[in-house]
Amino acid sequence: MLGASDKIVITGGAGFIGGHIAEYFQEKGHNAHPLSRTDADIRDLKALIRAFENADCVIHNAAKAGDWGNYRSFFENNVEGTLNVLKACIERNISFVILTSSCSVYGEEDNALIKDENSPHNSHYRYFADRVFPSAMNYYRDTKRDAKLAAIEFCEENQIDLTIIEPVWVYGEGEFSSGFYEYLLTAKSGLPFVMGSKKNLFHTVYAKDLARAYYLAYKAKLEGINSFLIGSENAEKMDRFLTMLCAEAGIKKPKTAPKSIMYPIGFLMELLYTIAGAKSPPALTRARVNMFYDNIEYSIKKAHDVLGFECRYSLEQGVLNTVKWYKENGYL
Repeated sequence: MLGASDKIVITGGAGFIGGHIAEYFQEKGHNAHPLSRTDADIRDLKALIRAFENADCVIHNAAKAGDWGNYRSFFENNVEGTLNVLKACIERNISFVILTSSCSVYGEEDNALIKDENSPHNSHYRYFADRVFPSAMNYYRDTKRDAKLAAIEFCEENQIDLTIIEPVWVYGEGEFSSGFYEYLLTAKSGLPFVMGSKKNLFHTVYAKDLARAYYLAYKAKLEGINSFLIGSENAEKMDRFLTMLCAEAGIKKPKTAPKSIMYPIGFLMELLYTIAGAKSPPALTRARVNMFYDNIEYSIKKAHDVLGFECRYSLEQGVLNTVKWYKENGYL
């Protein structure tokens, strides 16, 4: 039985989500140890074994995320890194692991269906020219899927209890890579038109609510393999969310341009940056464009029924807290 004195190691603890997890556990009086890459790179098994000394539970949150980079880098971090974490757990006799996966393992294509934990692992998005010009966003989605499936197989074979947390689109204090902060900067720049739709629904979760889901999973310590989608109870129109962000920031929200205009621009920018071997992504890619037009919905019923999870922060409060943090720290 896990308790407050147990040592909980959090990989990726210096990042956006990992930082919120560590903070929540520490506020609850738990012995949480956030690891950064300088503490232990998940690609280094020996470093992980050293870092997991005397640990009772590992929350594996470190990963390579985003829509830019080569496949090998995503695979090394997301698949091989996850297996290294689990191998280190075996070496340290750790039998309970919480793994951060993603709702994207079920697919993020435009869809009217509400997906749940029983939905197929349909991570690969069929972008235009995908076979000859792969999208690095698929590198992320596909390796997160492969990491999840590899972790399940490993834990079943080695009798590790594994709880998999699959967040939807996360926002909150410290977010710089999910797209929301970049949207605010774009709006602040004064561009009259940006990508977006008035119709599509999508799911969000405020980072502090997500951190609580990890805590509930830790307290429950379920036996066997368990997966939970974590997000708001109901999907929200993306346009309403972005309108709230801009209003709270005191920024005029740009008008939305049709996808028929934005997608070709994103495709060309992505292609040119790829040919040039750019280390950083362009402002628009096929993946970034589609995310602002696709309808993507998930069910959190299982997390509610089994873990007792529900969002405690309203969308309004989460947005207020997020924008306030950006302002107070000089990012807006």
